[in-house]
Amino acid sequence: MASSSSRSDRTVLDLGLCSGEEEYGSESGWVEARSSCDHLSSLSPDLSHIPAPQNTPCYECQHPSENWLCLSCKEVLCSRFVNKHMLSHSQHTNHCVALSFSDLSVWCFACDAYLDALLIPQLRPVYQLAYILKFGHPPPIPQHT
Repeated sequence: MASSSSRSDRTVLDLGLCSGEEEYGSESGWVEARSSCDHLSSLSPDLSHIPAPQNTPCYECQHPSENWLCLSCKEVLCSRFVNKHMLSHSQHTNHCVALSFSDLSVWCFACDAYLDALLIPQLRPVYQLAYILKFGHPPPIPQHT
């Protein structure tokens, strides 16, 4: 069973790595997506036409998976766990917001946070379209209690 220890006011799971070998992105735990973002003004005005989540490779390296859609210019680029082309794109263009074709999550590079695409009105349509393109039907509607 993994144990946790506090390191710089954050929880890190002991994954059996040697001392000093904590892998980037290996932390685990619940991540709460933000319900607002100050960088949505950079979104493309036409997100009603996007590439299909399946079979759209990275425009830079042609890697077939772990790709993200830039929601400013609609380029498809690979994740930080492949060749980091989306991260590099964000750093060079200031295009902050991207949608993961893997799990349809939305990330803001400037906020360094996930965004809740169902709660943020500007993101809901592109999330719904990506869901339909990926799964062939609309996403389930969350039930409010």
